[in-house]
Amino acid sequence: MESIDGQAQVAREGQELPGTGLTIAADRKGGLVVLTVRGSIDILTVPQLADAVREAMSGVPTGLIIDITAVDFLSSAGMAALVTAHENIAPTGKFGVVADGPATERPMRLVGLDETILMYATVEAAAADFAEESNDPYTA
Repeated sequence: MESIDGQAQVAREGQELPGTGLTIAADRKGGLVVLTVRGSIDILTVPQLADAVREAMSGVPTGLIIDITAVDFLSSAGMAALVTAHENIAPTGKFGVVADGPATERPMRLVGLDETILMYATVEAAAADFAEESNDPYTA
């Protein structure tokens, strides 16, 4: 997968972006974009996540996966940002969140987001589901 933003390289080198507790690596493979997020998603870092989603959406992907398995705190503002990302891609593409564990999966399930947003345990499972659906001749 190749980087689609200038920040991804910083995240791959294991450094946090200046002034935040969040790193985001953005990768594209065909029409699929995967944002891998590490750190805390709270009121202070949600704008950074929103910017990364906007950047990912600028290429009009067929699918967007946000991997938050390495997130240690997911606030209500972070969950709202995930809902917004889902709403923004829904007309043209598929959206999923990779969340596994008490800091990410549990709060999303507690507020019922798992009924609105597709959730996966791994990026591989999400990517396979996205690929399988795109090969289905009965889907529009």
